[in-house]
Amino acid sequence: MTDYTKTALDLAQEAMYRTSPNPRVGCVLVNNAGTIIGQGSTQRAGGAHAEVMALRDAEQRGNSPQGATAYVTLEPCSHHGRTGPCCDALIQAGITKVIASIADPNPAVAGNGFARLRAAGIAVDVGQGAEASRELNLGFFSRMIRKKPWLRMKAAASLDGVTALTNGASQWITGPAARADGHAWRARACAVLTGIGTVLADNPRLDVRDVQTDRQPALVLVDSALAVPLDALLFAAKRPVYIYSAVAHEEKRRALEALGAIVITMPNNVGKVDLPAMVQDLGRREINELHVEAGYKLNGSLLREGLVDELLVYLAPKLIGEGMGMAQMTPLAALSEAHALSFHSVDRIGEDLRILARLQGRDRF
Repeated sequence: MTDYTKTALDLAQEAMYRTSPNPRVGCVLVNNAGTIIGQGSTQRAGGAHAEVMALRDAEQRGNSPQGATAYVTLEPCSHHGRTGPCCDALIQAGITKVIASIADPNPAVAGNGFARLRAAGIAVDVGQGAEASRELNLGFFSRMIRKKPWLRMKAAASLDGVTALTNGASQWITGPAARADGHAWRARACAVLTGIGTVLADNPRLDVRDVQTDRQPALVLVDSALAVPLDALLFAAKRPVYIYSAVAHEEKRRALEALGAIVITMPNNVGKVDLPAMVQDLGRREINELHVEAGYKLNGSLLREGLVDELLVYLAPKLIGEGMGMAQMTPLAALSEAHALSFHSVDRIGEDLRILARLQGRDRF
């Protein structure tokens, strides 16, 4: 991987909190002398993509992109969405070579961007930084290929796996550094999901406060009986709020919609919210990454339904003993029935450990 591709990936990383539902992309323009003449990353949805930002940067610096090479972390788009096609912008600018990390999984692009560049006489090379680019955009790839978001379940626990005391108290098991890091994971998500049990017990805001971001993720609430109080703090932040219920309570629905919430009635055959259908519906609503901060009952339901892709677990150096676990699980008859995980990363965050573990095979799509 060249330094130019690494720089483009760094630019994509800097766009982590703002591009939803678009992918995080970086672009670097390099002239024949090997000098970077422009660079940029994708802006908020409706704003310029990375390639256009890099071309603008070159213009502002007084540099001509004619004959330059573009290093970009995702295939330049070829369709009219919220903005025009980036491949056309590169062609019109006189770029002679594009070095891209990976093809865009969006069916509206999916190789068409590369084809149009080649048809215009531009050399195209694909593959540098592919794994890193896909990892940055795993939720986007999930939505485009699987038609549903990448679902990450977050939990904070003691070393013996307790997430709350038997009386429900859980603040604070982990330290301030881990809590701030958890806000960073919230910020990168398109939506944060919780259950009515958590809302009634803790009245959380579930917004991003400990990291700088100008975009709050949407809030998704699983509330079968529409029991959420109208003065719940989750309505305080300016963001979309999706409430999935199992009952059509018209008066309460109208009251919630007056607060700006979107109420979706989606029952299963036992009178609860149909969780698989909900996740598919969130994919249709352009949710790439779904970040779950819920109680052990909803966590258990999501695991039993096979909807969890990844666990983000913060472990504190404490032993609590009796208390609530991460998820309410059905007793197993054999160890072979356990949910098999693969450790993706293990890091020290302040005094705590952060473990990112994936359900085996979930990222193979």
